[in-house]
Amino acid sequence: MPDVFVVLEKDHRKVQGLLAEIEGTSLSTQQLKERVETLIIEESKHEAVEETHFWPLVQDKVEGGQELTKKALNQESEGKEVLDQLGKLSPSDAKFMELVSTFAGAAREHIAYEEEQVWPRLRSVLTKPEQEDLGEKLADAKQHAPTRPHPNTPSSPAAQKVMGPVAAATDKARDTMSGRK
Repeated sequence: MPDVFVVLEKDHRKVQGLLAEIEGTSLSTQQLKERVETLIIEESKHEAVEETHFWPLVQDKVEGGQELTKKALNQESEGKEVLDQLGKLSPSDAKFMELVSTFAGAAREHIAYEEEQVWPRLRSVLTKPEQEDLGEKLADAKQHAPTRPHPNTPSSPAAQKVMGPVAAATDKARDTMSGRK
């Protein structure tokens, strides 16, 4: 099983790839809508599992972890708000690409923050087995994570553990009914 950093890096590269495709503007309206839906799904899953498993560990194990986590959760909360708005718009809406641009800048900043500020500190305090165990938890949790942003759901691990499964079940039902992948 890949370790936590491999799992998260894979997610980050996927998001960066989707953003590059979306911003490239060579997509048809339908392709743009599909890519943004994929982005929303991937980001929603990623942030939910980080809030449940990753950030609590950063808080507990890393010196200054509370401050690192607070900043990251604020960034993620802002991202959820933008994705929630974006998910309600059509690519033909004038505000659509503005929100894409807003999210893209924030996402790139957040990814850099995690990879450059948080990961080195967490890597230095976790053993290889702990890194692999966390990677497995994240990969497993993504299978059952919400597929839509829930900006009004608290980012705390307890809230995610209680409300996350309900949100995920509701999201999957909505996805099925709407034909969303």
